[in-house]
Amino acid sequence: MTNTDLRSAAFESKAWPYEEARKLLKRYPDGAPAKGHVLFETGYGPSGLPHIGTFNEVLRTTMVRRAFETLSDIPTRLIAFSDDMDGLRKVPGNVPNGDMLARYIGKPLTKVPDPFGTHDSFAAHNNALLRDFLDRYGFDYEFVSSTDYYTSGKFDDALRGVLRNYQAVMDIMLPTLRAERQATYSPVLPISAKSGIVLQVPVEVVDAEAGIVRFEDEGETVEQSILSGGAKLQWKVDWAMRWVALGVDYEMAGKDLIDSVIQSGKITRALGGRPPEGFNYEMFLDEKGEKISKTKGNGLSIEEWLTYGPDESLAFYIYREPKKAKSLHLGLIPRAVDDYWQFRANYHGQEAKERLGNPVHHIHNGQVPQDALPVTFGLLLNLVGVMGGDATKDQVWGYLANYLPGATAADYPELDKLIGYALAYARDFVAPTLVRRKPEGVEVAALERLDTDLAALPADASAEDIQNIVYEIGKSGGFAELRDWFKALYETLLGSSQGPRMGSFIALYGVANTRKLIAEALAK
Repeated sequence: MTNTDLRSAAFESKAWPYEEARKLLKRYPDGAPAKGHVLFETGYGPSGLPHIGTFNEVLRTTMVRRAFETLSDIPTRLIAFSDDMDGLRKVPGNVPNGDMLARYIGKPLTKVPDPFGTHDSFAAHNNALLRDFLDRYGFDYEFVSSTDYYTSGKFDDALRGVLRNYQAVMDIMLPTLRAERQATYSPVLPISAKSGIVLQVPVEVVDAEAGIVRFEDEGETVEQSILSGGAKLQWKVDWAMRWVALGVDYEMAGKDLIDSVIQSGKITRALGGRPPEGFNYEMFLDEKGEKISKTKGNGLSIEEWLTYGPDESLAFYIYREPKKAKSLHLGLIPRAVDDYWQFRANYHGQEAKERLGNPVHHIHNGQVPQDALPVTFGLLLNLVGVMGGDATKDQVWGYLANYLPGATAADYPELDKLIGYALAYARDFVAPTLVRRKPEGVEVAALERLDTDLAALPADASAEDIQNIVYEIGKSGGFAELRDWFKALYETLLGSSQGPRMGSFIALYGVANTRKLIAEALAK
């Protein structure tokens, strides 16, 4: 596909990144803006450990950015903004040394010690986790710290703008608040020179150009500049100020922030700016259907997913159906891995229109590798599950020789990586649940017949030959439905209620080894 063909197809594609990119393209019908580029932003609150919901925004925003670059020659930038000057509101439930953290409630996250003892602050620790992963995945982004921008004076002009338009901002915010909150609300949060706490107190503008405000701190009336780190803004106002100060053109947000996007957009206009384009995605939920929270620690960490599945499987799961609420737990990984590889296998045989709608096109920015996976991740999990929790990668490759004669890790590096993930996943989640039951009724005779038929197979029998044998036994073996036979095979031989295509599994595990499983089942 030439660049011209790609651009033409992108203008027609219904894939959501291209739909978003076309919306952004209309923002500048006359070409590049005065700043010379289109700015994408993602935000992150480092009050807790990063989870996949955090990574989600950077990945999806990057997909829109790449789609925009397909449609336009206007330069782009992506900022990953950390709200690390926020005050610590409560102690997260998934970090050590909670008692120590409790003494810093209200102080900026960059002033809170790192409970892990590895960085200068709690914010620095969490920022580092996020950046490490973004770097590992190869994102093209610029990391921006709220603390750095406030304290260096980079936001000073925009802060003066907030003070100049203080009443207009109040008129936007107050109707959205409860009566008791209205009495104490201020868009500006001074940082106490006495305690270092981010104060939630009413303020009075004294001199907008000098940045001076007046407020009460521990019973004393104080006049203090909000410039160069003397204060931060309430987050909806902060969001709008940032959009104006940085010239943000695109930022997405979760469905739970729709009202915040509306209010921040109004404040942006009051400050003389233009709200960015964007869309609201649905939330990730945990296994109980509850919203994932950094402070509750009820979601997956980035590291957890990547212990059991490759980067691409995570990206695949995040890409699909962004406006549909989805569960996010470790049980999803095997399906995500196999679905990713299925879409990847289909890609190079598709027409341009279908390619641009294929998730792997957006995961790989159109540079989709052409190699295929000879066995599924699900099949690997079944194999490793039967081998037991102490199985090694070399042992798995030994079994793979039944299926791929002469194959080595050097021949199939992607498969070799998947074996490592399969070993970890099977050890931690599959092996503890496997219980092989005793065959009953017609299952006994069917297994005996399967053993006899397998014994009679020639050495070069294919997976399809074996599958035909299994299928015929199921049809003629007295089972009410064919699926009852397959379920019996899974439960008596593999210890699970679900399983792989048995012809493929037997070819992979080996006929002799499978006959041993049958013998063990019949001996129960």
